[in-house]
Amino acid sequence: MDERLTLLKEISELPGVPGYEDEVRKYIEAKMAGISEVTRDNLGSVICRKAGASPEPKIMMAGHMDEIGMLVTYITKEGFLKFQTLGGWWSQVMLAQRVVVKSSSGDILGIIGSKPPHILKPEERNKTVDPSEMFIDIGASSKEEAEKMGVLPGDPVVPVSPFAEMKNPKYLLGKAWDNRIGCVIFMEVIKNLQGVEHPNTVYGVGTVQEEVGLRGATTSVHSIDPDIGFALEVDIPGDTPGVKEHEAQARLGKGPSILLYDRSMVGHRRLRDFVVETARSAGIPLQFNSMPGGGTDAGSIHTNRSGVPSLVLGVPARYIHSHAGIIHRDDVDAAITLMTEVVKRLDRATAQAIKGQ
Repeated sequence: MDERLTLLKEISELPGVPGYEDEVRKYIEAKMAGISEVTRDNLGSVICRKAGASPEPKIMMAGHMDEIGMLVTYITKEGFLKFQTLGGWWSQVMLAQRVVVKSSSGDILGIIGSKPPHILKPEERNKTVDPSEMFIDIGASSKEEAEKMGVLPGDPVVPVSPFAEMKNPKYLLGKAWDNRIGCVIFMEVIKNLQGVEHPNTVYGVGTVQEEVGLRGATTSVHSIDPDIGFALEVDIPGDTPGVKEHEAQARLGKGPSILLYDRSMVGHRRLRDFVVETARSAGIPLQFNSMPGGGTDAGSIHTNRSGVPSLVLGVPARYIHSHAGIIHRDDVDAAITLMTEVVKRLDRATAQAIKGQ
């Protein structure tokens, strides 16, 4: 397993639901120590600063550390755990999935359950089960036994989904691609810049709590006050059965994509043009997509202070906001190469032209 593949495996398997990103943050800090200046903001986002030939323009690359998960809210007298979802779960993918409760006494394995379909009325059986009707079974016979195991309300709950290379090893199966991919991209870009002159200062930021409201991006962008912003993300591909071509244009293995529009931001046109020209001149494949729902950290970045020209660069990922997703290795490599080239070319004059100054 090569170094980048090892990075993808390790960071995918780390637990890090919104508000509980500690293990991901420590991992990034350890990996980036010595190749960038590493700090944190007061909410817990990790900021990796790589100085170049000039302090400006300041370029912010954000990848959020958190993944969708759950939070224990209540223990029933029978020992089952009720929970609050953290992030946008689609309830149809939740039942019968394994999870780990991150308790103060260690990891506790559980499974998400609900009332059995065999005893539901016909009209109930045809409805999607709401998360409020679900529970986590940790094999406890009572509330007291669950508490003795170490469970407390407020404990985070993480999906269980080990990393795996598929039969075609270009396809990588794992959890939390949304958005450990963004973290991998900025980490690898900064690594690529070692010993390479670049006419700017780069900030790679692992943000917290994106899945519950872009919160880490809001605080970290204020700390950095960048000239140009990028959200490094996953993108919704349209290469699975049932998706119409106009609904999602990205395809796995065809390169990273620019997200032109989502609910939180309209991509900056001149920055888009600069990235497109960079990709063309470097021979890097590039796709385009738009998404009527959802949002990214760029939604907070672009409205900072007097405004930050921002863009979302995504890696197509199937089945996000579920326990496991699939990405293509070539798309990851191309996204890292593209962002490296963008940084190497983004000097003060180019940044000012993008701003329209």
